[in-house]
Parts: sequence; structure tokens; C-alpha cells
Amino acid sequence: MPDSNTNPQTVDENQNVSGLSESPASALLTFRKPLIVLAHIIAFAASLMLSFLVVQNMQFKRTWFVDLYPTLLLFSLAVKLPVFALFKQHRGWWRYVGISDLLGILRASLVSTLIIVVSWYAVGQSESILAHLPPALQRPAEGVCVADMFATVLILGGLRIVIRLYYEEFRTVEGGRLKRFLIIGAGNAGEALLREIHRMPIAQYDVIGFIEDDPVKQGINIHGIPVVGTVEQLPKICTDRNIEEIAIAIPSATHQQLRRVIQVCEGAKIRFRTVPAITDIASGKFRVSQTRDVDINDLLGREAVQLNLDLIEAFAKNKTVLVTGAGGSIGSEMSRQLCNFDPELLLLVEQAENPLFYIERELRSQFPTVCIEAVICNITDSTRVGQIFEKYKPEVVIHAAAHKHVPLMEFNPGEAVKNNVVGTKVVADAADRYGTANFVMISTDKAVNPTSMMGSSKRIAEMYIQDLGRTSKTHFVTVRFGNVLGSDGSVVPIFEKQIAQGGPVTVTHPRMKRYFMTIPEASQLVLQAATMGKGGEIFVLDMGEPVKIVDLAKELITLSGFRPGEDIEITFTNPRPGEKLFEELRIEGEDMQRTGHPKISIWKNIVMDRDRLRAGIDDLIAIVQTQNHSQMVQKIKELVPEYIGTDPTSVGNQQ
Repeated sequence: MPDSNTNPQTVDENQNVSGLSESPASALLTFRKPLIVLAHIIAFAASLMLSFLVVQNMQFKRTWFVDLYPTLLLFSLAVKLPVFALFKQHRGWWRYVGISDLLGILRASLVSTLIIVVSWYAVGQSESILAHLPPALQRPAEGVCVADMFATVLILGGLRIVIRLYYEEFRTVEGGRLKRFLIIGAGNAGEALLREIHRMPIAQYDVIGFIEDDPVKQGINIHGIPVVGTVEQLPKICTDRNIEEIAIAIPSATHQQLRRVIQVCEGAKIRFRTVPAITDIASGKFRVSQTRDVDINDLLGREAVQLNLDLIEAFAKNKTVLVTGAGGSIGSEMSRQLCNFDPELLLLVEQAENPLFYIERELRSQFPTVCIEAVICNITDSTRVGQIFEKYKPEVVIHAAAHKHVPLMEFNPGEAVKNNVVGTKVVADAADRYGTANFVMISTDKAVNPTSMMGSSKRIAEMYIQDLGRTSKTHFVTVRFGNVLGSDGSVVPIFEKQIAQGGPVTVTHPRMKRYFMTIPEASQLVLQAATMGKGGEIFVLDMGEPVKIVDLAKELITLSGFRPGEDIEITFTNPRPGEKLFEELRIEGEDMQRTGHPKISIWKNIVMDRDRLRAGIDDLIAIVQTQNHSQMVQKIKELVPEYIGTDPTSVGNQQ
């Protein structure tokens, strides 16, 4: 079963396209159509012969063999060959014969038989023609034509089935020891997957059975393979039958259904596969046998986001768009999404050289028609930022640059303030001064009742953006959401690396929970929220239900083919400075206002007095120069009363 988009069967059929190593089988393909026509002629001759024998009680007589059979054969060939060609029976690929092919043979046989019978009787009414025919032909060959119709279907259908059996059963070569394999889902996708496994030129799998929750299907056989139980019985079935791999053959399976399978199999040393999405199968983009490993995005991802593409297109099309932090996880995905809406110019602003280099190369390759500029810039450098805005006059700014690692920012609080507060202030002021139409800041759930320097610095940045939006001609909005799956330095890549090293997987606390969203979903919703902004709003994205980190660790270990607690240990550490056990992010409640999009709400809050806010930020920036942690905490508490600062003494001791 291939891991990539290349089907082994397709490779087998097309490997000699270059003509460098032509085999006898491939040489025959050059004469495929003439050979198929010849096979039909032989089949028609055999079916007519069989029909005469059936009508004559299996008695071989010269009277019909010499006088009637040759003439009727020529007559039937003159009718059948063009009729079968009209029904495209000379174009079929016999190794893939199915019910539709057999129905095509039946239809072609029925039509040709009707034409033969009608024509034969018409000839029989013409005495001038009968006078030149043998006596035996002067009356209809009763029953032969009808018998010939069924014999034709039998012989042609049987011939094609034999060809298919040859490729699926007798031509298959075993590629070493076969992996013991289960298919979850005894529906159309499961049956198609089994058929394609049987068609593989080199056998790799020993399909033990199907798993199906539908009680009606319990105990049935599909192509000789039994339905052996339900999902709940998977652990026992896998143990008793030594299963090595499982394919989830349910193209429309929800994330919850996939997660249930993985959780049920926790403790079983199994590799999990899934078939492509049903839309990809229907479009022909993938075959059902082109399975891939189940990954954590399949389990924690959510249904596709419904977007108003017209609004987003109007927001970005033919505009100069600037993205800060363009080399980061969110910034790079925002850039990819924006390229789909054909901006006039996309400015990738990033301090780190290597990430900027890679995202620029990727975007230029994938979107050759989009004009892209890569700009190295520290967003706290007001002179450099001003030069960029003066030169390019961006109409849209997506501000994704930020320091995001909570423990690092606890030990480097001044850097959190400089990048997250000062950097945001510099970019926002430039947007206001140079007439940017729309400014979108990416924020975090850690800004809600913050307990960390990172969270509180993002909350102050939110406050500054919201205040500036009250008087600026620029539409300033903030979009707040939680963790994204697979972002650089996030929990999933860390766990995957620990698993690859043999463990242990370290989890902060058994009760720790986090919200998760895929990077594309978050980026799409950010763009959608940006189109709704009138100025000053803080949009909050629906993150769904929080996930326990220990459950996430167990699922990743299981997906990797290991047993949590046996093959890979899970160890617990204490929460690090600034970390919460539970993040707070919701879109319902008295302080939330619904929007026209079900996954986006607006947080209603009381805006701080401008003079007090700006004076407090200026004081905080001055304190940063001294790196006095205690004074920074105190000043942040004045700006964000709900902030619970880390004990400066404990931080100093840890350093």
C-alpha cells in the first residue's frame, strides 16, 4: 500500500513509457485493439457454435455445421462487431472488469441479437434472396440466436473475469513476510481498498478481516474476508490475531470517529492508516489504496471552515499587503493564504534570516504570478519600519510577529515587552502615520487573565491597538486564539521528537488542558475576522473543546506504533513559570458579542483612558532598559490589574 501519491499499480503499468526496457507484455499493448477485436471474433464464433450445440441437444451434424453455421457466423459478425464497438466494448481494460462492464456486454448482446433476428426474418421474406441460399437457410435458425445472446455474455464475461483473476490472484508475487492487516469500515471504501490490495503486483498485506459497527454486517464475508467484530472489540482482536496495521477505510469519518479508534487501540502496538477524503477519491485525485498515516491533525482538526471568499478577496486582491513575522508558523501560513487572493504586492517582514529565506522560496515557487518582496527588519526599529512603510505604502498589515514561549519570556521579561509591546506600537504607529487601510494583530488566549510576561505583554499590545483604533483612519482589529497544531516549538513537535528518541514524553501536569486549532484554519478565520472589523474590535475565535495534554501524548505515542507506558514512558513535571493549567478562551457569555460567523465573536471590554495607557506604556519601556523584573511586574499590574506576576525572587533563584 503506497505511502505517497504514487500507486504501485500505476507504476507497474507505465514503467516502460520511456521505451528503454520494453517487455513482451508491454509490446503486446502496442497491438492491444487489434488483439481485442480478434478475441471478440473468436468469442462470437465460439458462442454461436455453443448455441447450435445447445439447440441440437449437443449433437454435431454436418447439415447445420456446413450449410448454416458459416453463413450465420458471417452475418452475426457483420452485426456484432460494429454494435460492440458502438458500446465501447473494444476499449475496456479487462484486468479491472466490474459489474458495469458485464452490463455493457449484456446490452451490446441484446441489441445485436435483436438486429440479427429482425434482419434474418427480413431476408427470409425475400424469395429472390432465398433462392440463392441453401435449403437449410430458407427457414429461421430457431432458438439459435437467443441462445447465442446468452452464450456471448457468458464467454466474453468469463474471459474478462479470467484476466482479472490472473492479475489479482495468480500474477501477484509475495514481497517477503505479509503484514497482518485489518480494515475498519465494511462499506464501499473498505471493499474498494480490499480489491486494490488484491490487485497489487507485489503482495504486502494479509487482510485478516473487516471491523464494522453496523450490526447488520456482522458475520458477513466480503470477497472471502469476514467482518470479525466492532471497534470496541479492536484491542482483543488485535491481540488475538497479531494485527500489525489498521486502515480506517471511512473517507467521511469525522475527527471524533478517528480519535475513538485511536483511543480504543491505546496499548496496542499498531500502525494506523487512513484513506483519502471522499472528495479526492471522487475527483480522481487519489485512489482509495493511496493511504497515509493517521496524524494528530486528523484527531484534533475540525470541520472545514466556511468562509466568505468574496469579502476576503475584496480585502486583499490588488493590494499591497505586509506580514510581520512572515517566517513564523502563523505568519508563513497567513502569507500562503493571502497569495490565493492575488495581492498586488506581498511584503514578507521577518527578523530571522533563514525562515524568511525559506518562506520566500516556497511562495515564489507555488505562486509565481504573485509579486513578493522579502524584507529583513526588527520591528522594534522605528526608523527601519518607517522606511518600509514610506517606500511601499502597505494597504493591509497582518501583524503576526511576537515572542510566544511563556517560560523563555519569564526569564527574559524585557524582551517580551520590547517585541510584543514596543514592536506592536512601532508597526501600528507607522500604519496610522502612512495611511494603512486595515491593520490586524494576532493575539493569544494567554492574554486572557494573564499569569505570564508573554500573556500580559500581548494584553497590553491589544489595549494599545484598541485605543489607537478609536481615533485613527486605519481600521485596527485584534484576533485572539489559542494554540495551533504543529507550530514551531509547540507541544506536538516536541512530543514527536521525544517519541523518536525513545522517550520519555514529558507532560507538565496530568490535568493540564489546552485549546488547539490547525494553522490553516486559524489563518483563514483571521482573514475572515479582518473583513468584519470596523475598528477597535478584539475578535475571539472558537477553539472548540480543550484537550488534555496527557491524552494528546498518549495518542501521539499510539499513532507512532508504540504503547504508552510500556514502549514509551510518560513523565510529569511541574508547571513552568507563568504557565496555567487551563487557558481561558470562549465565545459565549455576557462579555461576548456574536458576529455573522459562527466561529467568530467580539470581546466587549472597557477601554482604558488613553493618557493613562500611554503614560503607563512609556514608563514600562523605560523600566525595560534597567531590566528590573520587580518594577516591570508592578507596572504591568497597573496596566493589566488581572495579571498575576511571577515572584521575582523565585525567578532569580532559578536563574
